[in-house]
Amino acid sequence: MSKVKPTIYDPKKHTAVEGIKVNSNYLRGTLQQSLQSEITGAIADDDQMIIKFHGSYQQDDRDLRAERRKQKLEPLYSFMIRARLPGGVASAAQYKVLAKVAQDYGHSSLRLTTRQTYQWHGVVKRDLKKTIAGINKALVDSIAACGDVNRNVMANPLFEQSKLHTEVYAWSKKISEHLLPNTNAYHEIWLDGEKVESTEEPIYGKTYLPRKFKIAIAVPPNNDVDIYANDIGLIAIPDGEKLKGFNILVGGGMGSSHNDPETYPRVASVIGFCKPDEALKVVESILKVQRDYGNREVRKLARLKYTIDGLTVEGFKEVLADYLGWSLAPAQPFSFEHNGDRYGWIKSDDGKWHLTLYIHSGRIKDTEQSQVFTGLLKVADLLVGESDGGQNGEFRCSPNQNLIISNVSEDNKAAIEKILKQHNISIGQTETPTRLNSLACVAFPTCALAMAEAERYLPTLLDKIEEQLERHGIADVPINIRMTGCPNGCARPYLAEIGFVGKAPGKYNLYLGASHTGDRVNKLYRENINEAEILKELEPLFASFAELRKPTESFGDFVIRQGYVSAVHNGSDFHA
Repeated sequence: MSKVKPTIYDPKKHTAVEGIKVNSNYLRGTLQQSLQSEITGAIADDDQMIIKFHGSYQQDDRDLRAERRKQKLEPLYSFMIRARLPGGVASAAQYKVLAKVAQDYGHSSLRLTTRQTYQWHGVVKRDLKKTIAGINKALVDSIAACGDVNRNVMANPLFEQSKLHTEVYAWSKKISEHLLPNTNAYHEIWLDGEKVESTEEPIYGKTYLPRKFKIAIAVPPNNDVDIYANDIGLIAIPDGEKLKGFNILVGGGMGSSHNDPETYPRVASVIGFCKPDEALKVVESILKVQRDYGNREVRKLARLKYTIDGLTVEGFKEVLADYLGWSLAPAQPFSFEHNGDRYGWIKSDDGKWHLTLYIHSGRIKDTEQSQVFTGLLKVADLLVGESDGGQNGEFRCSPNQNLIISNVSEDNKAAIEKILKQHNISIGQTETPTRLNSLACVAFPTCALAMAEAERYLPTLLDKIEEQLERHGIADVPINIRMTGCPNGCARPYLAEIGFVGKAPGKYNLYLGASHTGDRVNKLYRENINEAEILKELEPLFASFAELRKPTESFGDFVIRQGYVSAVHNGSDFHA
């Protein structure tokens, strides 16, 4: 095996982004100056990259771009802020603070992400520091929620299911803390912390990672975190009620580029097993391999999946063994039976109740149809008021853009149900299984990469798809449907049995054939089609599925068995 490539910054070969990171003084950049400038609602170009490491993206309202250009005004700039919340757990008291931040600075809207945390949109520059400081008042932060570092670590949010689940949830926090950047820049800039002249990054170095990095932990038989979509996946292997260790998966990733065969989505590969006391060393070493071997010359090819395919899986395992000083043990047997969330009330052994709500596309806001923001805030008021320390009840983000009101006492169940009914908040009893299995990214108007609508359009398309499913008598069959406004894959569309990826306004690529349990990506079926064409293509597929499906066969498996698309087992299969 060749020696590790040097991590020294080479401006002749590396992208400009690498230079920005190196020259940022460990993620400080000129953010202080950018925030103080009143000339523009934007921040300096280089700072737009650095602020991502602090959990924020600069955006603008694309609905208003043309009109503001006519008026000779700059775009209506604002910022998205994302919290770091390992395992997605926040107390009811914390939720009240986070919701108050949304009321003050985020248009009374919170968004649940597909990485199991909260986002605030539409925060203007003058309020940015106040918003991040407000989030920190809830003992929640946004450091490393974005950027070329390890991001929010996902885990099953209902850890009261068993002692094993509780132990695994604790690991999501341990891994998140272990892989945090070491810089003091976040506290200096946003919380007026003491300024430190220099900071060493023992794990990341001055260039940090080549691209974003994602980790999730799953407990079979439920793959609710889409474990195969992550750079590192840890699959908990039980020993009775205790944790025996983790199977280690590497190289998952959903990003791709239209019409570029060098890019592709990939499911993670199982490479071995480690004991619990080896887990931190293993994830750190995998991250360091990516730090040293990842592509810093072509950013779109910089994810771990491309590093692994360049080395081959076996070659990657050899390099990893050099970093560890030992080899992983053989993987242990496991199987997944389902993914997604379980809606409604669930009672844990301690007598507490947990209620999973359906939040379409994760958007917590008030509309004419449903007053989700107001209703959930009243639930939080109830739970905090019932406890001296605000510990009676929690608001937990699921990995699928839903919310779990957790650790509710028997006495509070009826009161919560009354609030939800008054505000027309769904617990998943009236929606079809297909709608409950749907995901969408934000897309327009704020995402700079969006080519088509997603969050705002998917409900309309689902209405028409549900009519087709009803007509063919298969409305009760869960089909995983996901939509994104671009091919970067934020809502994991390539793991959908039916995936829609934006190509242009009103136009989507249609993908079919992912596994319903999330261990196989889909394949392009039709390209650049509008709504009428989408429905025309789906109609005969649903008719055939209704007539010819085997008992318990999922739609993704069916379209492969019938030859509509071929199964994708590696990156080259995706474009073949």
